[in-house]
Order: sequence, then C-alpha cells, then structure tokens
Amino acid sequence: MDKLFRAPSMHALQALVEVADTGNFTEAATRLCLTQSAVSRKIQQLESHYGVALLLRSSRNVALTAEGKEVLASARRLLTELQSLQARLVPQDRPLRIRIHVSLAVRWLLPRLTDFYHQHPDLTLSIETVATAQVDPSHDCDACIVYLPTAPADPAQHTLFEETLVPVCAPGLVDGKPAPASLDALAHYPLIHGSTEHLEWACWLKANGQALSGHRKHVTFNLDELALDAASRGLGIAMTDLALAQEQIDRGDLIIPFGPALKTGGVYALWMQPASTRHPARQAVLDWFSGQSSVYMPL
Repeated sequence: MDKLFRAPSMHALQALVEVADTGNFTEAATRLCLTQSAVSRKIQQLESHYGVALLLRSSRNVALTAEGKEVLASARRLLTELQSLQARLVPQDRPLRIRIHVSLAVRWLLPRLTDFYHQHPDLTLSIETVATAQVDPSHDCDACIVYLPTAPADPAQHTLFEETLVPVCAPGLVDGKPAPASLDALAHYPLIHGSTEHLEWACWLKANGQALSGHRKHVTFNLDELALDAASRGLGIAMTDLALAQEQIDRGDLIIPFGPALKTGGVYALWMQPASTRHPARQAVLDWFSGQSSVYMPL
C-alpha cells in the first residue's frame, strides 16, 4: 500500500505567504493576528516538513531560498484555489461579481442599474471594471461582459446587443464649425478615437468606400468614455458603438450628424462563469440582462 501523503500545515503555508509579501516577521504576524514567535515557529514547521531551508534571515529582512520560492508558488496557487472554491460553495454572503470594460460600465450598465435594484432590492452586484482592450474571464468572477467578433455559440454566452457603429458629435459647434452634414464634409473635421488602434473609424470608413488617411487630424484616447466626452465638448467627430452613446444622444449632449449606422457583426455578450453556478442571484441576474437586450433597439 502506498504511504499516506502527509500535507503541510495550511496555517504554515499562509504564514510563508505573508512573510514573503511583507518581507519581515513583524508585519506578517500583525496580518495573521499572531505573535512574531508564532509565525517563526510556523515557518520552522514548514522547513522541518520539507527538510530544507525556505528563508534566509538577516537583521533587516528575510529572503526566500530557491526551495522557498517553489513552496511559495505552490502555496499561493493552493490558497487561491481554496478561496475560489469557498466562494463558489458558500456564495450567500457575497455579491455576484461582474467584470466589464469601464466605458461599457459607465455608458451602458450604470444607467440601467437603478432598474436592476428596483426589481431586486435584496440582491447585490459587485461591478469590477477594466480598461484593457479585452475583458479577461480567467480571473475570479461570476460573470463578465465581453466583446465577440461573431454571435456566440457557447450556451454560457448570452448576446446583449450587436455592435452598431455611428459617428457622434456635439449638437453645436464642432472644432469651431457647424456639425458636418455629409460624409464628404467629414474631411474638414478632427476624428476622435476611443482606442489607439483607430479600429472603429477604419472599419466604418472602409464600409463607406473610404480609407482612414493619415492626412486627417486625429484625436486619440484609450477609452471610449474619454472619446465621447471629447466629442460632446466639440473637439471633433467620434466613432462609437450606439449603445455607449445612447444616453447622451437621448439627453441631447450628442447627435448623429449623418449616417449610415454600421452593424459590424460583432456582439457584446454576458458570459456566465463556473463560479456563478451556485450563486443564488445567478438566474435573476441572467433574466435581467436578457431583458435589457430585448429593450435595446439600435438604429
């Protein structure tokens, strides 16, 4: 019979992580609500378990040995997995966590949250925003809203709305001139971009038989949120998804000076993650988001 595996103490592994993060026993002890000597004993317990030194101690700080770095990496992975498991199995005491791009959160989700909490006053969402081009679903979350180049085939991904690109600008003067009334007039106005790649303008112009020329004046931001604000202030013409600009259009802060709107084939989708499986709010959140997709009517 194989010899029974003897696992190291979880408390000792936590102590190693805290010592590595803080660089000293005193602060690690404070974080763990232990005495400094108790933390030291836990590290010694780990070293005895593995039969190697894990830390190099000096009067000023501590450093990990090569073996200590290996144990630390495993300890971090194990603790992260256990925390994630606990969050999935005991979800009642935490909000449902949704990861979303910051511009989409501000321009599309935030105006709708009042309705969500009106319908579900007993539920709580935790909205985590990111500014990266792609929303990474690999981190610990219950759901995320992602951009997909085509309609999803995965049943865990639920289409919210199709990407619909439109030019928008201030209703008054734009770059000191009246708003352009046609595609031909666009050449005399700055183009505002919500990404450094200028993909939205390039896609829309190509669909309308033009190229994105370097001879045009360009005003570039890394967020649609900033690009739309710049457009509302009359800096130029922004190209954006209609869903992001809809509230400002309804308020009269932005207008669509000319068309047509362009459906790119891309979609924004709610992607439910495995962590949400046991969460009591899962179905209510899914139903509510599905309702939001039904009330959104692009041009």
